[in-house]
Amino acid sequence: MCVKSSKDFLLWVPRGEYVTIRADALEICCMSKVKIHLIAAARPNFMKVAPLYHALDATDWAEPLLVHTGQHYDRNMSDAILEDLRVPEPDFHLGVGSGSHAEQTGGVMIAYEKICLQHRPDWIVVVGDVNSTAACAMVGAKLWIPVIHLEAGLRSNDRHMPEEINRLVTDAIADVLWTPSEDGDEHLLAEGVQPNRIDRIGNIMLDSFEMLRGPIEAADARSELGLEAGRYALVTLHRPSNVDSRDTLAPIVEALTDASKELPIICVAHPRTMQGLVDFGRRVTR
Repeated sequence: MCVKSSKDFLLWVPRGEYVTIRADALEICCMSKVKIHLIAAARPNFMKVAPLYHALDATDWAEPLLVHTGQHYDRNMSDAILEDLRVPEPDFHLGVGSGSHAEQTGGVMIAYEKICLQHRPDWIVVVGDVNSTAACAMVGAKLWIPVIHLEAGLRSNDRHMPEEINRLVTDAIADVLWTPSEDGDEHLLAEGVQPNRIDRIGNIMLDSFEMLRGPIEAADARSELGLEAGRYALVTLHRPSNVDSRDTLAPIVEALTDASKELPIICVAHPRTMQGLVDFGRRVTR
């Protein structure tokens, strides 16, 4: 970042505070743009990263670089979504793929550390609560690269959820916490986070929606499906705790089946949900 002024300015020190530097004592001028790694791993991450990517790309000081960890590798959950969001090909693709939580987290850390050592960014922005979020945040923290957590402070208070562990770890070590809502601020403050690390920016998913409102309305998928405005429900179902066990998936499916007698229900099915339905003997039509 280029700083050249006759006035005093603030310098941010990772893991620390803002310190005042006298302009007549120090002059910093970097010709290159600020390199910002945007970490994308899973479908929700892509949708949250897109508005930020476009906003940064439109500036004259930032160079946003997309890092795709490969945690979601199905084309319909990765490349096709990036195309819809008008985001270019990732600058770096880690290709981690599937595996256990330990395998994914460790694989991302090993691969991303190599990227950071070869192409060190000025900032890292991690998003949401997937394994890649915590993994890349840890890489940044250990290499003393400032980390921003987009969508910080969300809590389920259920530590059986892998995502909850990722949220806690990431918020503990990130330098800047971008929260979507007031309750996110409250959760962080209750955990002892210093207020100067918290910045409520709002729900970036609304920015994603507004960015695509035109194409969404033009597609008119509702009419194609024969649905009446305000008279249908949209369901997405993918949490492992909901779909990986017959004991939890079966009652959810039964409840949706009952509800569909009164209201048409459209289910956007995750691959693992589809597999669960097949494994547990449910008929699946595509």
